[in-house]
Amino acid sequence: MEQPASTEREITVGEAMQMALAFQQRGQLDDAEKVYQRVLEVAPHHPDVMHFYGVLLHQLGRSEEAIAIIERSLTLEPDRAECYNNLGIILRAVERYEEAAAAYTRATELDPMHANAYNNLGVLRRVTGKPEEAEVAYRKAIELKPTYAEAYHNLGVLLAGLQHHREAMLCHFKVLSLEPARTDDRRLLAIAYCEIGERDKAVQIIQKWIKADPDSPVANHMLAAVTGRDVPVRASDAYVEQSFDSFAESFERKLEQLSYRAPSLVVAAIENSGLERAGTLDVLDAGCGTGLCGPLVKPYARSLVGVDLSTGMLTRAQHKQVYDQLVKAELTQFLMARHEEFDLILSADTLVYFGPLAEVSAAARGALRPGGLLVFTVEELVSPEDGVEFRIETHGRFSHARSYVERVLRRAGFSPDVVHADLRTESALPVAGLVVRATKMNGQVGGERR
Repeated sequence: MEQPASTEREITVGEAMQMALAFQQRGQLDDAEKVYQRVLEVAPHHPDVMHFYGVLLHQLGRSEEAIAIIERSLTLEPDRAECYNNLGIILRAVERYEEAAAAYTRATELDPMHANAYNNLGVLRRVTGKPEEAEVAYRKAIELKPTYAEAYHNLGVLLAGLQHHREAMLCHFKVLSLEPARTDDRRLLAIAYCEIGERDKAVQIIQKWIKADPDSPVANHMLAAVTGRDVPVRASDAYVEQSFDSFAESFERKLEQLSYRAPSLVVAAIENSGLERAGTLDVLDAGCGTGLCGPLVKPYARSLVGVDLSTGMLTRAQHKQVYDQLVKAELTQFLMARHEEFDLILSADTLVYFGPLAEVSAAARGALRPGGLLVFTVEELVSPEDGVEFRIETHGRFSHARSYVERVLRRAGFSPDVVHADLRTESALPVAGLVVRATKMNGQVGGERR
């Protein structure tokens, strides 16, 4: 590992590790991996390098490899609290919950002041349905670090889920006092006011937000959601880009906290259609996000294309190394530009940002070959009022009535099969959803490439 030209010299292991960490922090994960691998050739038993390489492997979606190398690093230096903390994060991600709890607990034993480990333990306890233990852990993290905004945020989300909305509001106010730019807590504060029936105060929160940032697409979208005025037919491109770019790095971690099921539900619907995992289909992941559906659907695909509006999400999806092509585009326009190119289009929790579904359904039909499948999830509008077919909710997403979804798809030329399912847990309550599998009429799936 040498510097070029006249300044050529060997660099130390420590310098190389700092170089790898810099790549890692900038999101240049492939470059970081090359450096880590080269360092490990020179120093194969360096515990720091093994630890950080393990973290990188997790970022690259290779979590089991990550666990193995971090555990090896701990056999060399067994008293490293931060290693146990990161090991817990990865174990939680692969749903090895008891082992994750043991790792976090060990981190706190080694370092009783490790507020981050307590916060992570709180997240784990919440995910595993132990809200009381989660609250204890969050409050311990805050006791150790009174300026810990993320712990206050997590505690606020937990308390809202327990229907303690006023206490939750205090947590979100605290977050905003510590980090005024955190738009998610402004949004959650407005939602909490709506939950306690003080919608006027929610509007005031959002109007103050808009006054400070008049061009904020998130604030303007939330104002429409809370007031029900000037509701867009779908979330704007700017709203989607800003919302998802801002938390692309933490997206999958946050979904883990919500027991997120949409990708597995979509793939189960594909399996139930009778399609074989024969690698013969041209597949589109519509609104692919960080690529959670990609590895699950790859066995069906001859080619796998992902489309999304968020650059940050697409960057994360690229690390999954399962997509043949990733495209930044608005979904309906992308579909309208494709004529019978796909055998299968899947979409997990993307159409929740659409109100009317007629246009996107027609565009999907045009992009599918005869007999092709469209599989997607939406949030269900339960017990709709007379004449209400879809509605924007205070959280900013749309919910849709089952009868409306079925009718729109039939009119677009599909034969739909719609079932109820809980998509995730939010505020400690299941989010009712619809899993839709719709067949384009006339023809069979898996025709010759056109």
